[in-house]
Amino acid sequence: MSQIKKGAILSYLNIILTNGIGLILTPFMIRKLGDSEYGLYTLIGSLIGYISVLDFGLNNTIVRFVSKYRALKDEDGEKNFLATTMLIYGIISAIVVIIGIVLFFNLDEIFKKLTPEELYKAKIMFVILIFNMATTLPGGAFTAISNAYERFVFPRALVIIKYILRSVMLVMILLLGSDSIGIVVLDTLLNVIVIAISAYYVFKTLKVKMKLIELDKSLIKQIFNYSFWIFIFAMVGQFQWRSGQVILGVVSGTKDVAIFGVGIMLGTYYGAFSTAISSVFLPRATQMTVLNATSEELTSTMIRIGRFSLITLLMIFGGFLIYGQQFIHLWVGDTYTAAWAIALIIMFSYTLPLIQSFANSLLESKSLFSFKAKTYITLIVLGTVIGAYMIKPFGVLGLIIGSTAGWILSQVIMNFYYSKILKLEIGRFFREVSNGLLPSFIGIISLGYVINFLPGEGWLNLVIKILAFTVVFCVLIYKFGMNKSEKEVVHSLIPKIIKR
Repeated sequence: MSQIKKGAILSYLNIILTNGIGLILTPFMIRKLGDSEYGLYTLIGSLIGYISVLDFGLNNTIVRFVSKYRALKDEDGEKNFLATTMLIYGIISAIVVIIGIVLFFNLDEIFKKLTPEELYKAKIMFVILIFNMATTLPGGAFTAISNAYERFVFPRALVIIKYILRSVMLVMILLLGSDSIGIVVLDTLLNVIVIAISAYYVFKTLKVKMKLIELDKSLIKQIFNYSFWIFIFAMVGQFQWRSGQVILGVVSGTKDVAIFGVGIMLGTYYGAFSTAISSVFLPRATQMTVLNATSEELTSTMIRIGRFSLITLLMIFGGFLIYGQQFIHLWVGDTYTAAWAIALIIMFSYTLPLIQSFANSLLESKSLFSFKAKTYITLIVLGTVIGAYMIKPFGVLGLIIGSTAGWILSQVIMNFYYSKILKLEIGRFFREVSNGLLPSFIGIISLGYVINFLPGEGWLNLVIKILAFTVVFCVLIYKFGMNKSEKEVVHSLIPKIIKR
């Protein structure tokens, strides 16, 4: 099995572990920390998230440029490029520390709603996480180098091991009476260890060398020309989901932050399953672009990827739509009831960009990312501002409705862009992606609501409902939703799964 296939499988395993363990650990953390401290932990993590985008998209840039140098067999160019990027990372880490110092001395003014004890803990966590960020940003370069060398297995396996260890140790320290500060200390130590192991792998196993032969200004310009708009788009992602938590921390309190944070977490888990499929298609998009693939070929590829993504997403969305409220009640309690609606709104607005992720890969391969970044950051910022004004009359739901409204509008605009600039057949895309799947989904939802009338209230009742829904979904989607080629893929996978 190739590194790409193994890497994709490990990506899925990582997502399943991350989401599954996260679902188990979240109520445990809430019980041990309490609603307010869990909200505080979420709040400081959100603030640090803004600083994390200061890698300026260099990880993607490393993958692209190192792949190019390897294709050209330009060893000196690769050495010089990597040394240059590490120098840039050193400057970025220094900027992170400076920004951290400025913010540290202004936390009192930023979060006036926090109690003195909460503010004290917030400052300690903030200092630790700034150190974490200053080391993690340059450390991410080693994973990018591994990807550029098409060695996907080791870094992904390392992440899985790290997450399992982190989960076990998190439970242990919370049982021993630790608090949110202990969690960020644990995360920082594990990050440092993983970076050290990744560096050893890159230098000793892959034999990668870095040498600053010359400080080439034109190279630096190329790096930032490519990475700048990826950086802007990363800022959009951080702003989109973390800004709400920061706004609530300023105008409301840690309890609302906790509720909003749970809803965001569930909503973003939804997107992770589709992202695992789309993340491996940037090389294919680049190859098709270089080979001047026709718009019909590009659209056909996007349709195939989009349909497989949509099948996965519809099962998760449908299940959460029908049984999500019962799940929230059993999982974290009625205090977090609003998290169901928040997550559902995110899932709905997430679906279109996820099934069109191949178009995003085409934008990257053609260096056309700037328009999308400008569109998203303009409309999402506008939507978040509107959402902030909607907090007072509608609470946390007003905030998420405003934020996602800007996002949905930006997706509408991007579809016109895909049609006019990328020459994708968007009308055909929507027709063929929805063909069979959406009618089947309507029938599935109807039967899903019938299943929901099964008597009972506990976890066993919920598991039975979800299993029944899953069986109904798989049977009806296979029978009426999938086309011939998709059924052939299923047929080819079954013997391999049985064999393994």
